[in-house]
Amino acid sequence: MTPLLAVNDLRKHFEVRRGVLGLGRAAIHAVDGVSFEIDRGETLSLVGESGCGKSTVGRAVLCLTGLTGGQVILDGTRIDTLSAHRMRPLRRRLQVVFQDPFSSLNPRLRVRDLLAEPVRNFGLATSPREVGERVEAVLDTVRLPRDALRRFPHEFSGGQRQRIAIARALAADPDLIVCDEAVSALDVSVKAQIVNLLHDLQHKLGLALLFISHDLAIVEHITRRVAVMYLGRIVELASRREIFTAPKHPYTQALMSAVPVPDPATGRTRIVLKGDIPSPIDRPAGCHFHTRCPQAFDRCHGEAPALRLLPDGRSVACHLYDGTA
Repeated sequence: MTPLLAVNDLRKHFEVRRGVLGLGRAAIHAVDGVSFEIDRGETLSLVGESGCGKSTVGRAVLCLTGLTGGQVILDGTRIDTLSAHRMRPLRRRLQVVFQDPFSSLNPRLRVRDLLAEPVRNFGLATSPREVGERVEAVLDTVRLPRDALRRFPHEFSGGQRQRIAIARALAADPDLIVCDEAVSALDVSVKAQIVNLLHDLQHKLGLALLFISHDLAIVEHITRRVAVMYLGRIVELASRREIFTAPKHPYTQALMSAVPVPDPATGRTRIVLKGDIPSPIDRPAGCHFHTRCPQAFDRCHGEAPALRLLPDGRSVACHLYDGTA
Protein backbone atom coordinates (compact mmCIF):
# COMPACT_ATOMS: atom_id res chain seq x y z
CA MET A 1 0.00 0.00 0.00
CA THR A 2 1.27 3.47 -0.89
CA PRO A 3 1.89 5.55 2.25
CA LEU A 4 0.12 8.87 2.56
CA LEU A 5 3.45 10.66 3.05
CA ALA A 6 6.96 9.48 2.20
CA VAL A 7 10.06 11.53 3.02
CA ASN A 8 13.23 10.24 1.33
CA ASP A 9 16.76 11.35 2.31
CA LEU A 10 15.55 14.86 3.20
CA ARG A 11 18.31 17.46 3.47
CA LYS A 12 18.10 21.15 4.32
CA HIS A 13 21.19 23.33 4.67
CA PHE A 14 21.26 27.05 5.41
CA GLU A 15 24.17 29.21 4.28
CA VAL A 16 25.51 31.67 6.86
CA ARG A 17 28.36 34.18 7.00
CA ARG A 18 31.34 33.61 9.29
CA GLY A 19 34.27 35.60 10.56
CA VAL A 20 34.61 39.06 12.08
CA LEU A 21 33.80 40.80 8.79
CA GLY A 22 31.31 38.21 7.67
CA LEU A 23 33.35 37.40 4.58
CA GLY A 24 33.50 33.66 5.13
CA ARG A 25 30.62 31.31 4.43
CA ALA A 26 29.48 28.09 6.04
CA ALA A 27 26.48 25.77 5.92
CA ILE A 28 24.17 24.88 8.79
CA HIS A 29 23.15 21.26 8.27
CA ALA A 30 19.71 21.57 9.87
CA VAL A 31 18.40 18.31 8.36
CA ASP A 32 20.88 15.77 7.05
CA GLY A 33 19.34 12.71 5.38
CA VAL A 34 15.98 12.11 7.10
CA SER A 35 13.61 9.40 5.79
CA PHE A 36 10.26 8.17 7.10
CA GLU A 37 6.72 7.29 6.04
CA ILE A 38 3.28 8.05 7.47
CA ASP A 39 0.23 5.95 6.65
CA ARG A 40 -3.33 7.21 6.49
CA GLY A 41 -4.75 7.75 9.95
CA GLU A 42 -1.36 7.26 11.63
CA THR A 43 0.50 9.49 14.07
CA LEU A 44 4.28 9.72 13.80
CA SER A 45 6.07 11.81 16.40
CA LEU A 46 9.40 13.57 15.83
CA VAL A 47 11.25 14.08 19.11
CA GLY A 48 14.65 15.36 20.17
CA GLU A 49 16.43 18.26 21.83
CA SER A 50 15.92 21.83 20.69
CA GLY A 51 17.83 22.57 17.50
CA CYS A 52 17.89 18.99 16.22
CA GLY A 53 15.92 19.89 13.06
CA LYS A 54 12.39 18.76 13.97
CA SER A 55 10.60 21.94 12.92
CA THR A 56 12.66 22.22 9.74
CA VAL A 57 11.44 18.75 8.75
CA GLY A 58 7.87 19.92 9.36
CA ARG A 59 8.32 23.00 7.18
CA ALA A 60 9.91 20.90 4.45
CA VAL A 61 7.00 18.45 4.48
CA LEU A 62 4.63 21.41 4.04
CA CYS A 63 6.82 22.76 1.21
CA LEU A 64 7.26 26.03 3.10
CA THR A 65 11.01 25.90 2.50
CA GLY A 66 13.09 24.66 -0.40
CA LEU A 67 15.11 21.46 -0.06
CA THR A 68 18.85 21.00 -0.41
CA GLY A 69 18.22 17.37 -1.32
CA GLY A 70 15.76 14.53 -1.01
CA GLN A 71 12.09 14.06 -1.83
CA VAL A 72 8.67 14.70 -0.27
CA ILE A 73 6.00 12.42 -1.76
CA LEU A 74 2.29 12.85 -1.01
CA ASP A 75 0.10 9.88 -1.91
CA GLY A 76 2.48 8.80 -4.66
CA THR A 77 3.07 12.30 -6.09
CA ARG A 78 6.35 14.12 -5.53
CA ILE A 79 5.46 17.60 -4.31
CA ASP A 80 8.74 19.29 -3.38
CA THR A 81 9.47 20.11 -7.04
CA LEU A 82 5.99 21.42 -7.92
CA SER A 83 5.45 25.06 -8.85
CA ALA A 84 3.37 27.26 -6.55
CA HIS A 85 0.46 27.03 -9.02
CA ARG A 86 0.51 23.21 -9.13
CA MET A 87 1.06 22.95 -5.39
CA ARG A 88 -1.89 25.16 -4.47
CA PRO A 89 -4.68 22.52 -4.72
CA LEU A 90 -2.55 20.03 -2.78
CA ARG A 91 -2.11 22.42 0.15
CA ARG A 92 -5.65 21.60 1.22
CA ARG A 93 -4.44 18.09 2.05
CA LEU A 94 -1.51 19.34 4.17
CA GLN A 95 -2.33 21.64 7.07
CA VAL A 96 -0.40 22.85 10.10
CA VAL A 97 -0.98 23.86 13.71
CA PHE A 98 1.86 26.03 15.03
CA GLN A 99 3.14 26.45 18.59
CA ASP A 100 1.79 29.96 19.17
CA PRO A 101 -1.84 30.28 18.04
CA PHE A 102 -1.91 34.03 18.67
CA SER A 103 0.83 34.75 16.13
CA SER A 104 -0.66 32.36 13.56
CA LEU A 105 -4.19 33.84 13.68
CA ASN A 106 -4.92 37.16 11.97
CA PRO A 107 -5.87 39.50 14.85
CA ARG A 108 -8.04 41.64 12.55
CA LEU A 109 -10.38 38.81 11.55
CA ARG A 110 -13.25 37.39 13.54
CA VAL A 111 -13.29 33.65 14.09
CA ARG A 112 -16.04 33.25 11.49
CA ASP A 113 -13.80 34.82 8.82
CA LEU A 114 -10.72 32.89 9.96
CA LEU A 115 -12.52 29.58 9.51
CA ALA A 116 -14.29 30.59 6.30
CA GLU A 117 -11.04 31.57 4.57
CA PRO A 118 -9.78 28.01 3.79
CA VAL A 119 -13.31 26.89 2.86
CA ARG A 120 -13.53 29.63 0.21
CA ASN A 121 -9.90 29.37 -0.92
CA PHE A 122 -10.16 25.67 -1.71
CA GLY A 123 -13.68 25.82 -3.13
CA LEU A 124 -15.20 23.54 -0.49
CA ALA A 125 -18.51 25.44 -0.53
CA THR A 126 -20.33 27.27 -3.31
CA SER A 127 -22.69 29.55 -1.42
CA PRO A 128 -22.54 31.73 1.71
CA ARG A 129 -24.99 29.38 3.40
CA GLU A 130 -22.79 26.34 2.77
CA VAL A 131 -19.74 28.25 3.98
CA GLY A 132 -21.58 29.16 7.19
CA GLU A 133 -22.69 25.57 7.75
CA ARG A 134 -19.15 24.23 7.32
CA VAL A 135 -17.76 26.90 9.66
CA GLU A 136 -20.31 26.09 12.37
CA ALA A 137 -19.72 22.35 11.96
CA VAL A 138 -15.96 22.65 12.35
CA LEU A 139 -16.40 24.90 15.41
CA ASP A 140 -18.63 22.23 16.97
CA THR A 141 -15.96 19.63 16.18
CA VAL A 142 -13.35 21.42 18.32
CA ARG A 143 -15.95 21.95 21.09
CA LEU A 144 -16.24 25.73 21.07
CA PRO A 145 -19.57 27.58 21.48
CA ARG A 146 -21.22 29.17 18.45
CA ASP A 147 -20.91 32.68 19.89
CA ALA A 148 -17.13 32.36 19.40
CA LEU A 149 -17.70 33.07 15.70
CA ARG A 150 -18.35 36.76 16.41
CA ARG A 151 -15.23 37.31 18.49
CA PHE A 152 -11.58 38.12 17.73
CA PRO A 153 -8.55 35.94 18.65
CA HIS A 154 -7.43 38.24 21.49
CA GLU A 155 -10.72 37.57 23.32
CA PHE A 156 -9.84 33.91 23.94
CA SER A 157 -7.51 32.04 26.26
CA GLY A 158 -4.44 30.22 24.92
CA GLY A 159 -6.18 26.85 24.88
CA GLN A 160 -9.24 28.27 23.11
CA ARG A 161 -7.03 29.96 20.51
CA GLN A 162 -5.31 26.65 19.85
CA ARG A 163 -8.73 25.06 19.31
CA ILE A 164 -9.44 27.80 16.75
CA ALA A 165 -6.13 27.06 15.03
CA ILE A 166 -7.05 23.37 14.90
CA ALA A 167 -10.50 24.26 13.56
CA ARG A 168 -8.93 26.35 10.81
CA ALA A 169 -6.74 23.40 9.81
CA LEU A 170 -9.77 21.07 9.83
CA ALA A 171 -11.81 23.50 7.73
CA ALA A 172 -9.66 22.61 4.72
CA ASP A 173 -10.63 18.91 5.09
CA PRO A 174 -6.96 17.76 5.19
CA ASP A 175 -5.40 14.29 5.07
CA LEU A 176 -2.38 15.23 7.20
CA ILE A 177 -1.85 17.84 9.90
CA VAL A 178 1.64 18.86 11.01
CA CYS A 179 1.50 19.76 14.71
CA ASP A 180 4.66 21.79 15.35
CA GLU A 181 4.99 21.99 19.16
CA ALA A 182 1.22 22.55 19.14
CA VAL A 183 0.79 22.14 22.90
CA SER A 184 4.15 23.19 24.36
CA ALA A 185 3.02 26.77 25.15
CA LEU A 186 -0.09 25.67 27.09
CA ASP A 187 -0.73 24.96 30.76
CA VAL A 188 -0.64 21.31 31.81
CA SER A 189 -4.42 20.88 32.16
CA VAL A 190 -5.13 22.69 28.88
CA LYS A 191 -2.37 20.72 27.18
CA ALA A 192 -4.10 17.48 28.12
CA GLN A 193 -7.41 18.75 26.75
CA ILE A 194 -5.87 19.67 23.38
CA VAL A 195 -4.06 16.33 23.10
CA ASN A 196 -7.28 14.46 23.88
CA LEU A 197 -9.06 16.57 21.25
CA LEU A 198 -6.44 15.72 18.61
CA HIS A 199 -6.65 12.05 19.55
CA ASP A 200 -10.44 12.03 19.22
CA LEU A 201 -10.37 13.94 15.92
CA GLN A 202 -7.86 11.52 14.48
CA HIS A 203 -10.10 8.53 15.18
CA LYS A 204 -13.26 10.33 14.10
CA LEU A 205 -11.94 11.84 10.86
CA GLY A 206 -9.15 9.41 9.94
CA LEU A 207 -6.48 12.13 10.06
CA ALA A 208 -2.76 11.47 9.88
CA LEU A 209 -0.58 13.53 12.22
CA LEU A 210 3.09 14.48 12.14
CA PHE A 211 3.47 15.44 15.80
CA ILE A 212 6.63 17.45 16.49
CA SER A 213 7.42 17.80 20.18
CA HIS A 214 10.05 17.60 22.88
CA ASP A 215 7.45 16.63 25.53
CA LEU A 216 7.84 12.86 25.78
CA ALA A 217 4.91 12.43 28.16
CA ILE A 218 2.57 13.92 25.57
CA VAL A 219 4.16 11.91 22.77
CA GLU A 220 3.63 8.67 24.68
CA HIS A 221 -0.08 9.46 24.95
CA ILE A 222 -0.83 10.40 21.35
CA THR A 223 1.53 8.62 18.99
CA ARG A 224 1.81 5.25 17.27
CA ARG A 225 5.45 5.47 16.17
CA VAL A 226 8.33 7.68 17.28
CA ALA A 227 11.31 9.01 15.31
CA VAL A 228 14.13 10.27 17.53
CA MET A 229 16.32 12.99 15.99
CA TYR A 230 19.79 14.14 16.93
CA LEU A 231 21.68 16.90 15.11
CA GLY A 232 19.70 16.64 11.88
CA ARG A 233 19.47 12.85 11.65
CA ILE A 234 17.03 10.18 12.80
CA VAL A 235 18.86 7.85 15.17
CA GLU A 236 15.95 5.54 16.04
CA LEU A 237 12.51 4.89 14.55
CA ALA A 238 10.21 2.44 16.29
CA SER A 239 6.79 1.89 17.80
CA ARG A 240 5.75 3.81 20.89
CA ARG A 241 6.01 0.72 23.09
CA GLU A 242 9.51 -0.15 21.86
CA ILE A 243 10.81 3.40 22.30
CA PHE A 244 9.42 3.88 25.80
CA THR A 245 10.07 0.41 27.22
CA ALA A 246 13.19 -0.83 25.43
CA PRO A 247 15.09 1.90 23.53
CA LYS A 248 18.21 0.71 21.73
CA HIS A 249 20.14 3.79 20.59
CA PRO A 250 22.27 5.30 23.39
CA TYR A 251 20.76 8.74 22.78
CA THR A 252 17.20 7.39 22.98
CA GLN A 253 18.13 5.56 26.17
CA ALA A 254 19.35 8.83 27.69
CA LEU A 255 16.15 10.63 26.67
CA MET A 256 13.91 7.95 28.13
CA SER A 257 15.89 7.84 31.37
CA ALA A 258 14.95 11.51 31.92
CA VAL A 259 11.18 10.93 31.64
CA PRO A 260 9.53 11.20 35.10
CA VAL A 261 7.86 8.01 36.32
CA PRO A 262 4.51 8.01 38.20
CA ASP A 263 5.92 5.93 41.05
CA PRO A 264 9.34 7.15 42.28
CA ALA A 265 9.80 3.84 44.11
CA THR A 266 9.96 2.09 40.76
CA GLY A 267 13.44 3.43 40.23
CA ARG A 268 15.20 4.28 37.00
CA THR A 269 18.89 4.64 36.20
CA ARG A 270 19.46 8.19 35.00
CA ILE A 271 21.84 8.50 32.07
CA VAL A 272 23.55 11.92 32.15
CA LEU A 273 25.13 12.92 28.86
CA LYS A 274 28.39 14.83 29.07
CA GLY A 275 29.12 17.93 27.04
CA ASP A 276 26.92 20.06 24.81
CA ILE A 277 25.26 19.35 21.48
CA PRO A 278 27.82 20.04 18.72
CA SER A 279 27.21 22.92 16.33
CA PRO A 280 25.33 22.03 13.13
CA ILE A 281 27.99 24.10 11.34
CA ASP A 282 30.99 22.19 12.72
CA ARG A 283 29.56 18.69 13.06
CA PRO A 284 31.70 15.84 14.39
CA ALA A 285 33.04 13.35 11.88
CA GLY A 286 31.49 9.90 11.88
CA CYS A 287 28.54 9.45 14.20
CA HIS A 288 27.29 12.86 15.29
CA PHE A 289 26.57 11.52 18.76
CA HIS A 290 29.98 10.00 19.50
CA THR A 291 31.23 13.09 21.38
CA ARG A 292 28.60 12.49 24.09
CA CYS A 293 27.94 8.76 23.76
CA PRO A 294 28.92 6.62 26.77
CA GLN A 295 29.26 3.55 24.50
CA ALA A 296 31.29 5.09 21.66
CA PHE A 297 34.27 3.16 20.25
CA ASP A 298 36.88 3.84 17.55
CA ARG A 299 34.63 3.16 14.55
CA CYS A 300 32.12 5.79 15.72
CA HIS A 301 34.73 8.55 15.32
CA GLY A 302 35.23 8.09 11.59
CA GLU A 303 32.20 6.32 10.08
CA ALA A 304 28.62 7.58 10.17
CA PRO A 305 26.15 4.74 10.91
CA ALA A 306 23.25 4.23 8.50
CA LEU A 307 19.66 3.90 9.71
CA ARG A 308 19.24 0.12 9.51
CA LEU A 309 16.13 -2.02 9.90
CA LEU A 310 16.59 -4.56 12.69
CA PRO A 311 14.90 -7.99 12.87
CA ASP A 312 12.39 -6.71 15.46
CA GLY A 313 11.06 -4.11 12.98
CA ARG A 314 12.63 -0.98 14.40
CA SER A 315 15.31 1.11 12.68
CA VAL A 316 18.46 2.24 14.49
CA ALA A 317 21.47 4.26 13.32
CA CYS A 318 24.20 2.84 15.56
CA HIS A 319 27.29 0.69 14.94
CA LEU A 320 26.36 -1.39 18.00
CA TYR A 321 23.54 -2.97 15.99
CA ASP A 322 24.90 -3.31 12.45
CA GLY A 323 26.39 -6.76 13.02
CA THR A 324 29.99 -5.71 12.48
CA ALA A 325 30.72 -3.77 15.65
